[in-house]
Amino acid sequence: MEIYFMQHGPCLSKGQDPEQPLSPEGEELIKKVAIAVAKMKLNFDVIIASTKKRSLQTATIVANTIGYPSEKIIETALLKPMAPTEETINFLKQYERENSILLVGHLPSLAELASFLLLDGAKLSLQFEMGGIGRIDVTSLPTHEGELRWYIVPEQLRLIAQ
Repeated sequence: MEIYFMQHGPCLSKGQDPEQPLSPEGEELIKKVAIAVAKMKLNFDVIIASTKKRSLQTATIVANTIGYPSEKIIETALLKPMAPTEETINFLKQYERENSILLVGHLPSLAELASFLLLDGAKLSLQFEMGGIGRIDVTSLPTHEGELRWYIVPEQLRLIAQ
């Protein structure tokens, strides 16, 4: 199974809007990232997003761009910033028969989830960027033997989108 990890795009501060939606720059970035995802011919059997507004907006922009029905995006609090990794893995087990899953969420939970899939007992320091996307392949869940296939930062995705 291919598990794609994507941190939401840049958002407004809590002072600007307590729900912290994507900023105008964040929306523009995610639109470019979504175009790159489409050009890379990435398709997802399931898209799962955090319940926070900026994550759902990010997932929706990607879904609309690649032709995935946005009403089928699954929302879960298990992709929020401090979500327990083991609970998230247990949630994802129900999708392990799917070929590809896109997870749109937050740090530190995305990085901790990726680390869990790659290593047993130690934490791997992974640097995610807002709007970046990466892929880890796993044969089953739970596992600590995932294979990091790639990670592409937003600047590279903008180039692909051109």
